[in-house]
Amino acid sequence: MDKTTKYRQLIESLLTQHAERVGSQSTPSMETILSLDEEHDQYIWLQMGWQKYHRVHGVTLHLRLHEDKIWIEQDWTENGIATDLLKAGVANEDIVLGFRHPERRSLSQFAVA
Repeated sequence: MDKTTKYRQLIESLLTQHAERVGSQSTPSMETILSLDEEHDQYIWLQMGWQKYHRVHGVTLHLRLHEDKIWIEQDWTENGIATDLLKAGVANEDIVLGFRHPERRSLSQFAVA
């Protein structure tokens, strides 16, 4: 199996696990939505619904595959999806913290781009 296929499967599995766990604990007025787009290598987990009188519509997690790396564009998970990726065997140099400014990425243990 090539690296891109392996990463696609891993990302889909991790997002599904996270979303199912959160979805089983959320209130009926909140919905957990996954958008798993293999054609464009974009993977998004949304939360939407209502908290009392306030509309909630937000990206909890956005990952994408770009140039053989997993880019974390948004991450509001409790422990950080990078932790799960590392535990699953993804090398540090294959993870980019896209939500960090490019000049600050070198301060992390992950790839700069």
